[in-house]
Parts: sequence; structure tokens; C-alpha cells
Amino acid sequence: MTDTETKPRRSAGRSGGRAARHAMRAAALADDVKPIWPGMPGGTYKPLKDSDLPKIHAAALRVLDEIGLADAPPSGIKAMTAAGARLGKDGRLRFPAKVIEAALAMTSPTLTLYARDPAHDLHLGGTKVHYGTAGAAVHLVDGRTGAYRDSTVQDLYDAARIVDTLDNVHFLQRPMVCRDITDNYALDINTIYACVRGTCKHIGASYVHADHVRKSAQMLHLIAGGEAEWRARPFVSQSNCFVVPPMKFATESCEAMEAAIEIGMPVLLLSAGQAGATAPVTIAGAVVQGVAECLAGLVYVNAVKPGHPVIFGTWPFVSDLRTGAMSGGSGEQALLTAACAQMHHFYGIPGGAAAGIADSKLPDMQAGWEQAISNTMAGLAGLNMVYEAVGMHASLLGFCFESLILGDDLLGQAQRCVRGIEVDESTLAFEAMSNVCLGGPGHYLGTDETLHRMERDYVYPRLADRSSPNQFAEKGSPNLVEQAALRKEDILSQPDKGLIPAQVDAQIRAAYPIALP
Repeated sequence: MTDTETKPRRSAGRSGGRAARHAMRAAALADDVKPIWPGMPGGTYKPLKDSDLPKIHAAALRVLDEIGLADAPPSGIKAMTAAGARLGKDGRLRFPAKVIEAALAMTSPTLTLYARDPAHDLHLGGTKVHYGTAGAAVHLVDGRTGAYRDSTVQDLYDAARIVDTLDNVHFLQRPMVCRDITDNYALDINTIYACVRGTCKHIGASYVHADHVRKSAQMLHLIAGGEAEWRARPFVSQSNCFVVPPMKFATESCEAMEAAIEIGMPVLLLSAGQAGATAPVTIAGAVVQGVAECLAGLVYVNAVKPGHPVIFGTWPFVSDLRTGAMSGGSGEQALLTAACAQMHHFYGIPGGAAAGIADSKLPDMQAGWEQAISNTMAGLAGLNMVYEAVGMHASLLGFCFESLILGDDLLGQAQRCVRGIEVDESTLAFEAMSNVCLGGPGHYLGTDETLHRMERDYVYPRLADRSSPNQFAEKGSPNLVEQAALRKEDILSQPDKGLIPAQVDAQIRAAYPIALP
């Protein structure tokens, strides 16, 4: 006789009821019922006082006017000096305040990052919050064993497929480098291809060389259905590290940025100084430098093409000053990211920054608190694009599928915090209290209001366990990472969705060195 057969009927019945309720929780909710959604407004958390914002702006203007940036490519010098920047004898470009103000005036306060499925379009602006992946991890972390190995193009494709299924991961920016592809041109092409083949959400990618941007355009046109269709709804944005902090332009990246503007691709202006190493050690100073560098980037983009879609990507990072190593999971990092969100709102332009990075090498308790603190603070601060939010370990050196999947639950809870508390006649609940307390059952379980609100107001994790200790034991004490691994295997066992039609795929493979089988 099996253990199941020896259980009393009552226990089996309760277990079945729980299973039914869990199945109901797992079922997809209609859009008008969901308790959380992409683009919810944040902005309730402000680590900087309102009076601090103009001080940071004034400091950034002084940095740009008196220090400036070095090493712009000749094309950039030509465009920016035509816009009013001054080229000094030391080769540095300096920017008068009026040049910065003109660039800000040309930058749209809103931006739509398109997806191939319009249901996943991201509408940026104000304090609307979106979470997604990013990074350039060189290792894939096995959540079960803790082993690290070089990441591959297959891994990148698998990450894209997983992201496509996760409700709370709103976009895919390339989280890993394809270490099995050594040719730079093939690397850039295969990165785009693997991402686009795996998800219909918006995609972010970077390029090694400007020519690769232009050569990839034909592939993007084929997938979009034509050049006009691509330019109307560009579903890939370029993540561009246009500066080498402190205060130097990155020549080849700037040229790639110019190529992106040429083909109609939105640009993330990414400044990633490290406080105490390549940025000032103070949190305020790191924000000032990041803001100054990105303001120079706005001048650059608008000098090439006024009004081109751009994301203000202040991504300052933190050092552990005992060793000099990056510390992406620190409280200081969370403060930096939230402060950057405030500066984006100060300027009234779409912005993004990094959160959710774990210094922990594995999806463990350390990773949980590191990812939760910065993701929640970024959302509460109203950061438009929260990059690197899930999956990143070892201070961006490793990416983990199990952590990506667990991160979907984590982001659900973070977004519920972003949504906040609605206060109105209905939520103050006088009628509900009256009905329950005056002749009612004396509790709120099963009331119409409770049943109505249980899905609309509450977020239920898919994998996190909320059962009692006895129930947990009855289920075999499931391991959370193991549950995530099983879900990963289930997702990746499903047939390819055919997001690139076979005929188009054949044309791409005939024209480009595609490595993915």
C-alpha cells in the first residue's frame, strides 16, 4: 500500500483543494484583472531632496563647461562643434550650458520601445517602470551545481526563450556574451539573431563596430517585413557605452552610435563609471559624473539627428573599497540607481539604470536580498528602464537561468510595492466591515469583496512556497532552485515558436554566418 493510499480522505481532500487553488493562481489573468502590469508609475521614493537636484545639475554643467570630454571621433567633433561645443587645444570638447539646454529641449519626454508583438511595447516617460535583463556576463552559472562555464550562443537563445514566457520581465537586453564565437562580426550578428529568434519582446544589444550595425540592418528589415516597417517600429535598441569614464568618449562605440542613428535604431546612452575607481567615490559625485557624461551624449545624438529616440542611461556602479572590486548588490548601489531615476525625472526625459545585480555567485539568500533591495528601490524611485534586474551574479560575470526564473517572482513582489496603496471609498472598506461585523459571519473569508480583490490586489508567486511546515513536508520539502530548474527544463522543452518564419530564416542564413542550429 502506497503512502498516498494510507492518507485519510480528509487530508487528501484538503490537498486536492490546495492543488485546485494553486492551479487557479497559475492560470493567466485577463489584462483588466492583473494586479501589476508593465509601466506602473513609481516615484514615491526619493533619496535626494528636491533641493539637491538643481545642485547636481549645476555641478554637471560646470564639469561639462570646464573639464569637458576627450577622444571624440572626428565625425563627433564636427557634429558637436556645429551644435556649439568648443574644441580646446587639449583636444577636449567643452559644452556651454546653452548647448546642453538646447539638447534637452530636443529630447522627447516620452519614448516607445517597440516589440514585434505590440502587446509588449514599452511606453517610457514620467515615472513608468519596466524591468528587464542586461549585461555582458561571460559565464553561465548552473543553479543546481554552482558550476561556472563559458556562455554560448545557445545559452543566449535559451535566455531569450525563457524571458519570452516571464510576465514580470518586460524586455530582453543581451545578458551574456557568446564566448563560442570569436569573430567580432559573427558575434554581433549572432547576438541579434539569437535574441530575436527567442522572444517577441523588445530587445537591446550592443555592437563592436559601426559596419556591423549597418550590415545587420538588412536582417532587421527582413524580420520586420521591410525597411519601412522596421523604421516605423524598430524592435531592437542599441546599448551604447559611448564614454570611457572618467570623461572620455569611446571612439568606436561613438561611431556605432552614429550608425544606429542612421538606420533608425533607438540608442541607450550608457555611462558606467565605478565609484572610487572610474568615478568619484562619493555617491553624489558619481551621480554628477554620470549625468554630465550622458548630457554630453544627448548633445552628440541631437547634433547628428535632432530628436532621435534616446534613453538617458546613467549607470554608475559601486566599488567595495576594501578590494576595489565592483559591488552591484550593495545598498550604495541601490541608492545610486534611485538617485539617477530622480535626475531623469528632473530633466523630464526617459532614463534607465542598473539594479538587481547580485555579488553572490549563486541563487542563494545573499542573492535574494541583493536583488530585492535594489530592484524595489529602483521601482519605487520610478526608474523607466531597470536593466540587469534578474539573473546576474558575481557582479555581472555570471548569468543563471534558475535565478532568471526565480527573479520573475521577485519582480512581481517589487512591482506590487511600486503599485502602492489605493485609498478611496471602496478600499477604506466601511461597507465590508459593516456587513461582516453587524450580523455577518464575523470574518472576511469568502465574502464577495474578498473574492473580488484576491486576484486584482494581490500578487501570488509562482514558485515561492507559502505553505505551512506540515504542508511543506507533505510535498517533499521542495528546493526552490530545483523547482526553478524544472521550470527551465519545461520551458526549453517546448517547440520553437517560429518567431522568425522559415522563409525569412533561410534568407538570413544565406546572407549571414548564423551559428545557432
